[in-house]
Amino acid sequence: MVSPSSALPKVADEATPRRAKWWYVTFHNVTAMVGAGVLSLPYAMAHLGWGPGMVALLASWGITLYTLRLLIELHECVPGVRFDRLRDLGAHALGPRLGPWVVVPQQLIVQLGCDMVYMVTGGKCLQKFAESACPRCAPLHRSYWICIFGSSQFLLSQLPNLDAITAVSFAAAAMSLCYSTISWAACVARGPVPGVSYDAYKAGTGTGTAADSAFRVFSALGQVAFAYAGHGVVLEIQATIPSTPTKPSRAPMWKGTVAAYLVTAACYFPVAVAGYWAFGRDVGDNVLVALQRPPWLVAAANMMVVIHVVGSYQVYAMPMFESIETIMATRFRLPRGLLLRLVARSAYVAFTLFVAVTFPFFGDLLGFFGGFGFTPTSYFLPCVLWLKIKKPPRFSASWCANWGCIIVGVLLMLVSTIGGLRSIVQDASTFQFYS
Repeated sequence: MVSPSSALPKVADEATPRRAKWWYVTFHNVTAMVGAGVLSLPYAMAHLGWGPGMVALLASWGITLYTLRLLIELHECVPGVRFDRLRDLGAHALGPRLGPWVVVPQQLIVQLGCDMVYMVTGGKCLQKFAESACPRCAPLHRSYWICIFGSSQFLLSQLPNLDAITAVSFAAAAMSLCYSTISWAACVARGPVPGVSYDAYKAGTGTGTAADSAFRVFSALGQVAFAYAGHGVVLEIQATIPSTPTKPSRAPMWKGTVAAYLVTAACYFPVAVAGYWAFGRDVGDNVLVALQRPPWLVAAANMMVVIHVVGSYQVYAMPMFESIETIMATRFRLPRGLLLRLVARSAYVAFTLFVAVTFPFFGDLLGFFGGFGFTPTSYFLPCVLWLKIKKPPRFSASWCANWGCIIVGVLLMLVSTIGGLRSIVQDASTFQFYS
């Protein structure tokens, strides 16, 4: 099978290995989804309350699994053609002019946003690991820990493609299940903190007005949206699976995706419930940081998070690397090779590192990127593409389901983007960068 031409230049199909099995899909999807998002779920619950919080988690789990199914089916919606990238599918559905302008910015926001947040997550958890393992050591500011974490990405970024990081992805997926289990088990073991409160909404920082609380709720919805990422790279993952007319790639891809979502549920729901139950409305934006004892277990869990986000960063960065190198080679006539890879990929890692050091606000970054970037690609962009390509009859079950997802997704994008952006501005005004 061949892939369609795109409005943006891209590498030839020969550069994309097609040897993956369905369990590779599980590793990559778990690595792409579980990570920074799971640690903030108790924090989101603190702003939403028990009822709305559980509804938001369950609804997001079901909607995003449905939209993933749509993308998997659309990967080979044209006989003999494989849409290996979301931008290719967008150009086919919306036209070569409009498609890339709609799809590519959203995909860039998803991939860049994830990598920036993972930089912050890795640095924050490295800091907590050092403090737990050596409480008497002199403290080091978080910005330096983010730089230490970022140094590992300069090395791993030189691996050629997604197929080359399967072992890293497997280790990251295993770590996600381990530290999620440690997180909720440690919360259950310690029990509720003295004076724990489960008020439905937690006042924001500063004046603590009703407006602050409302904006924090909006940001919490964005954090839930961020937890269900992965749609921005799903077609790239499916592109690694072999496909024939008798054995299309959608069967193993869907099998691996369902397995990944079961693992995701096993990670997300216990952490969200146990973390909120133990700390109530005063839980921090990273539940592992809130845990203090036993120190060795907290240190181990934080190091597991570091290992996981090392792999997660690369899963989202690899499509970006490919696009950057292709544009540099085709539009600027630069020769492909080690030098181009070294310069282009190092520049990307340096940029995400700079932003992470400048805005190290974990929870607020989740809310902003979850609303502005992840909601379109996870909630309603797949539905728009499905309606344009498949054209289901008006008021049919498929038509109603997709329009319902679009309406919910647009509303979620608006409120969570506003809430996340306002929270970033508030925290930036009081943050001491080098103190």
